[in-house]
Amino acid sequence: MSAPDVAAVARRLVASADALTALVEDVDGDESRWKLTPEKWSINDIFGHLIDEERHDFRQRVQILLEDPTRPWPPIDPEGWVREKNFNARALSDLTGEFLAERQRSVAWLVTQGSANWDQACTHPTAGVLSAWGLLHNWAAHDLLHVRQIVAVRYARLAVKTAPATLDYAGRW
Repeated sequence: MSAPDVAAVARRLVASADALTALVEDVDGDESRWKLTPEKWSINDIFGHLIDEERHDFRQRVQILLEDPTRPWPPIDPEGWVREKNFNARALSDLTGEFLAERQRSVAWLVTQGSANWDQACTHPTAGVLSAWGLLHNWAAHDLLHVRQIVAVRYARLAVKTAPATLDYAGRW
């Protein structure tokens, strides 16, 4: 795998972090903590999750694959962490700032790994054979899932707040 390819994914991670934070620039505290239902995630929960994923999942696991693909991955519990860590008690600006700082650390590390063996792989219990290169692309895809999730939360809140009026004129969701 060549360094320019790794650099391109690193740029994509920077761009998606910028997109994630841009989506919430105008969000106030009430909206950042709003949940459609108690089991759904708020915007604060999403950013708390992104921080955890940055620290304990993608960066760490890519590093393990590059250094020693036979080493077991530490366990993670994304759903449990969101329930336990009470991200809604924090300010969204603190969460987005912490996420961006973690992403900056990830990208700084990642751009030094261009000459690593990105074909090294492990067998994941649900994803099957997963190379470091594949995991890196899953990291980028994970951001896109949460872009979609933030947009869905914001749309749902707008729909609830404008009821009984509908958002049908805007177009089909």
